[in-house]
Amino acid sequence: MPDIVGLQETKISEDQLTDELLNPLGYYSVWHSAKKRGYSGVAIFTRLKPLSVTEGFGVTRFDDEGRVISADFGDFIFFSVYFPNGQMSGERLTYKLDFYSEFFDHVNRIVSTGRHVFIAGDFNTAHREIDLARPKDNMDVSGFLSIEREWIDRILSMGYVDTFRWFNNNPNHYSWWTYRSGARQRNVGWRIDYIFCNADALPMVTGATIASHILGSDHCPVGVEINS
Repeated sequence: MPDIVGLQETKISEDQLTDELLNPLGYYSVWHSAKKRGYSGVAIFTRLKPLSVTEGFGVTRFDDEGRVISADFGDFIFFSVYFPNGQMSGERLTYKLDFYSEFFDHVNRIVSTGRHVFIAGDFNTAHREIDLARPKDNMDVSGFLSIEREWIDRILSMGYVDTFRWFNNNPNHYSWWTYRSGARQRNVGWRIDYIFCNADALPMVTGATIASHILGSDHCPVGVEINS
């Protein structure tokens, strides 16, 4: 069983949280819900009680959508993040890109103090052609637009590491599949779920995985193994 689990798009409001969800056997849980019911939301389940928890990151228009929660474990800060989807409109694409900018400004400030960070979640962007099954068919689709992919380049240039690609540069590893046309059975997917860490935290990382065999969602779990 994992020590820390980050969930995204929980779609649950605070008044719907039961004792079973708040105190699952062996875990401590924290939640950040959107103001809009049935929308967005993130959570962290952990066997190790954090020193502190922060809901959001101080920007109201993003925090109102319940997209970020972080837990401080001393050796590192763990973020569970649900990055916006830009497919609905040009306005939402701008919102998504603004979120990338504001969120990483926030994380950069933390890293500049000497802290280590792990940023886990649905980034809603496939980085390179290797990260989706049909890149040529999706060049004009949000999630693989050049302006979105450039943001992943920018994250790497800031000194963050895509932990899965640090260990594995092979194709056909995806974390999301549409429910249509038997895409998962045919492995016609996208890799849009990542765990990034700051470069100085990389010596703590001993492995990274995509657990595509675990069903129950259109996404599958991604993970890292660390020695802190």
